[in-house]
Amino acid sequence: MEFIDLKTQYRHLKDEINANIQKVLDDAQFIGGAYVKELEKQLAAFTGRKHCITCANGTDALQIAYMVCGVGAGDAVFCPDMTFISSTEPAKMFGATPVFCDITADTYTLCPESLERQIQAVLAEGKLTPKAVVAVDILGNPCDYDAIVPICEKYGLTLIEDAAQSFGGSYHGRRCCAFGHMATTSFFPAKPLGCYGDGGAIFTDDDAMADVIRSICVHGKGPGGKYDNIRVGMNSRLDHIQAAVLLPKLKALAEYEVDQRQQVARRYNDAFAGKLVTPFVAENCTSVWAQYAVLAADQQQRDQVIAHLKDAGIPHMVYYPTPQHALPVFRDEPHYGETFRNANDYCARTFSLPMHPYLEAEEQQQIIDAVLEVL
Repeated sequence: MEFIDLKTQYRHLKDEINANIQKVLDDAQFIGGAYVKELEKQLAAFTGRKHCITCANGTDALQIAYMVCGVGAGDAVFCPDMTFISSTEPAKMFGATPVFCDITADTYTLCPESLERQIQAVLAEGKLTPKAVVAVDILGNPCDYDAIVPICEKYGLTLIEDAAQSFGGSYHGRRCCAFGHMATTSFFPAKPLGCYGDGGAIFTDDDAMADVIRSICVHGKGPGGKYDNIRVGMNSRLDHIQAAVLLPKLKALAEYEVDQRQQVARRYNDAFAGKLVTPFVAENCTSVWAQYAVLAADQQQRDQVIAHLKDAGIPHMVYYPTPQHALPVFRDEPHYGETFRNANDYCARTFSLPMHPYLEAEEQQQIIDAVLEVL
């Protein structure tokens, strides 16, 4: 049994993926190329964005978004306390201060009330300049943008949607990656839309931002090309062969994979209702279920379930065991009185079960039975 079954997915898409890869090899065009251009076009159309710029990985996508914002020393960047470090890493990298905010108790995404409290605390202290908000669509579940966007507008903050885990999900009729001044995603193999290596993308509706993003991706190039360097940039391009892999995967995601993920999640939810805290998806929203994460009664029960799953040969993960404010690299960052109650509680009790579009009914039942045996 696979936690995320890329082997079965490949068997379903093998002919088209192989044909695309062979075309790249035959043409020997490995940087740039027609598949990259076509993928950017299709990704923009899928998300409803004006511009999509692909890059080397999801972390680069976030770093580039920070660079476009001009984040630097003396700035405060507001981030959820429960996420992967790539969401917050660039703030420290560029000399800014990551200011963590609690998550909601139900969706586990950035809590709007905590966000505004932290912004006000920074302003009251007067040492840092509020600069940007990184809203992370965690576990495939979109943030509450109806609440977050007005807060960003009120305080003049750039909003970055980190949709690394939510590509294919939606919020109030709009696809994830459609929110914020910029949105980023990752094509790491385990993501809902993953390639066979590393890859990422940045989305925006702003023409000027799009021009700067493309420039940064290729060493700060200017109108004259890669030897006309007008800013400090980086080398971050999506390989042609990865675009060739992603095109048939994007088609499968849109046509049936998102729906099949919903079916697996519904079966899990029905089986665990009243026994574990099952994931909550807000009305008129769609989670793409990058992970299926539940909460045990306490850490002891979580550890008992995990031990039993291990004995039964059933793969499992913990996303994430440590909130950002407790990581060694961030322990000296200011908390402004925030207790991170929800983030601490989530990290102490969460565990995730196998989730992918190709999880057979028999496998689902095996997983459910193993969990229920402990409970």
